[in-house]
Amino acid sequence: MIVASEATPGRLLDNIVHFAHALRRAGIAVGPAQITTAIEAVQQAGFTQKQDFYATLRAALISRPEHLELFHQAFHFFWRDPEYLERMMRMMLPLVQQLEAQDRQKPKPAERRAAEALGDGSERAAPRREKTEIEINAQFTASQDEVLRAMDFEQMSLSESEAAKRAIQRLRLPVDPLKTRRFVGANNGRKPDARAVLRRAVKKAGEVDRLAMKTPRHRPPNLVALCDISGSMSSYARMMMHFLHGLVWAQNSGWGKVHGFTFGTQLTNISRALHLKDVDHALQAVGREAPDWQGGTQISASLRRFNRDWSRRVLGQGAVVLLITDGLERGDTATLSAETERLTLRCRKLIWLNPLLRWDGFAPKAAGVRAILPFVDSFHACHSVNSLADLSFSLNTKGQKSQFLVPPAAR
Repeated sequence: MIVASEATPGRLLDNIVHFAHALRRAGIAVGPAQITTAIEAVQQAGFTQKQDFYATLRAALISRPEHLELFHQAFHFFWRDPEYLERMMRMMLPLVQQLEAQDRQKPKPAERRAAEALGDGSERAAPRREKTEIEINAQFTASQDEVLRAMDFEQMSLSESEAAKRAIQRLRLPVDPLKTRRFVGANNGRKPDARAVLRRAVKKAGEVDRLAMKTPRHRPPNLVALCDISGSMSSYARMMMHFLHGLVWAQNSGWGKVHGFTFGTQLTNISRALHLKDVDHALQAVGREAPDWQGGTQISASLRRFNRDWSRRVLGQGAVVLLITDGLERGDTATLSAETERLTLRCRKLIWLNPLLRWDGFAPKAAGVRAILPFVDSFHACHSVNSLADLSFSLNTKGQKSQFLVPPAAR
């Protein structure tokens, strides 16, 4: 077991504390008790290999599966800094081998958030160099808000992600109310209300003094969201949770009941968690109730269970269904096609939100995408704030459908 030497007392402890503070700035709730546990675990496990140190800190500091990717990127940046690594090697890592140089590439999910957290306010940040200030006429440049609204959720930094969450909370989905078979009295109604006429005539000794009219009663439709929380959808699923929570607590949103379900390797009902008023408490409850977050995906099995156990409960009154997934199914696509058809027959409208649609060259080549696509009413992207704002067109009967949709006659 290797620990800090007497010549450099506490340096390993200081660096563990610094790393925990960086995780906290990145959005991971790390408390003093977890930091103490991490220090004790490192002292017991030793510090001989990078993988052992990585696994020890992850076990002590991470308690929610949705934070695994952010921890991985933060640890990656923490060790990639050459100057910091050299100091660590010189002070207390004589047995650790040199890390291999890594190619610079496009930022991965949570990479910008991790880099920002490690650099913001850090004592080890590189000194800022003085640069010549250049004045640029920004009269015709896009505003920061417009850039943020068009940015992909997967490439956002921590501050950009927080701003996007606030913008998503304010988004609304306008929807027309449903006409029911029941009637309500109205002066401008087009049908006579025989019951109201007779009730009024009884009070006036059989005399009919005026003709009461009635009109069909309207009610708001229900909304059911089925959200994929597998590893490839984790960044977008978090944003969609904020979006659904905003719809649940929006005043006069036009929706009736809002039901939420997550699926990865299993189906989980998160409707009760979404009805918690505080968004942070709601998302914590979602994380506790959905143990398969950032795991595998079984779309066909999840849709089969929803159709069998939940469709009659939540789709019985003309509900609109939001299917949020990339459609990358590894199972039987024939079962996926049958379950999607069963789902679309039980709901009023099936709207598919797919982040892969953000690519200009997207084509429905994947088997899972081809299995789902013929049975959806509209197909939309969900990778940015603007894409979620465009959902209002999918709920309009006059809205344009995607070019990838199969005509109803061909289904």
